Amino acid sequence: MKWIRYFVVLVVWTNYYAVFSQENKPTETTPKMNSKFCLAIHGGAGNMLKKGLTPEKETEYLNTMKEALQKGYGMLAQGSEAVDVVEAVIKVLEDSPLFNAGKGSVFSHDGTNEMDAAIMDGKSLDAGAVATVRKIKNPISAAKAIMRKSKFVFLSGKGAEKFAALNNIEIVDSTYFFTQARWDEYLKVKDSKKTKLDHDNSSGYLEPFNSSTDKYGTVGCVVLDGFGNLAAGTSTGGTVNKDYNRIGDSPIIGAGTYANNKTCAVSCTGHGEDFIKLVAAYDVSALMEYKKLKLKTAAKRVIKKITEIKGRGGLIAVDHKGNISMEFSTNGMFRGAVDKDGKMEVYIYKN
Repeated sequence: MKWIRYFVVLVVWTNYYAVFSQENKPTETTPKMNSKFCLAIHGGAGNMLKKGLTPEKETEYLNTMKEALQKGYGMLAQGSEAVDVVEAVIKVLEDSPLFNAGKGSVFSHDGTNEMDAAIMDGKSLDAGAVATVRKIKNPISAAKAIMRKSKFVFLSGKGAEKFAALNNIEIVDSTYFFTQARWDEYLKVKDSKKTKLDHDNSSGYLEPFNSSTDKYGTVGCVVLDGFGNLAAGTSTGGTVNKDYNRIGDSPIIGAGTYANNKTCAVSCTGHGEDFIKLVAAYDVSALMEYKKLKLKTAAKRVIKKITEIKGRGGLIAVDHKGNISMEFSTNGMFRGAVDKDGKMEVYIYKN
């Protein structure tokens, strides 16, 4: 009978090993990590002059961008997915009064803060966006909630705020977004029709304010995660003194924000109307997919097109191979990137 006991033990062990191996075998829901993950951010583009920033303020901007990049890199190194990284990185920038998003949003013609944001998943092509919201602490989180939990893609105003509240996205009193610097800027032009591109402090075809110290800008993030998936997100307070509930390119999928695993992830910043006209973010992807251009070539071509219609601005992009491009036609763009090895770069000016 001893051989029977041995046989039973052998059968039990064989079955256990088969089940254990199957449970621990990588599947579609447990993909393998790769080592190409990276991300890039921007904090707005404009006609920035180095003399317009004090050394202290310049350091503050650079440190905040580094904080955002470190947040994203830490999450990627731990295996976080691209869309979650995009949200977390943009929240760091939204929570800073330095940029024109979230806490630092500029004031509209009516003296209110009206914020827009969008996020897109390159793996599924799912997307979510909000526009003209006034009480959502982090608009990018509301955009992600729409992407994940709504049958719609784009919500605006009070409807977007109601959806956000129902999905446990933090709602705050509108006074949270107030900053004195933004208010003072608004008071200078509230009785005029002047508007301003992010960071302008010199002449342009938009009429700039006489400001050399108060800088702010739309924020964005593009990510390639350790599973080979891309994602992009953008968040903004719009333009100073905008009226009629104007909406720019940032929350419009394909114009200011786009991601597709086949090609790239893109976030734009600048004069939104021009990026909308050219469907700029998608155009980068289309040039790669249909004309087989490399990322940098495609990004440069799109910014050239923006310039040709007398537009201004920039974009950041990352492709499915981990290449990063940060292109702009203005004197400067707050921007930075970090690669898989943790090598970090942050810049403000063109040269």
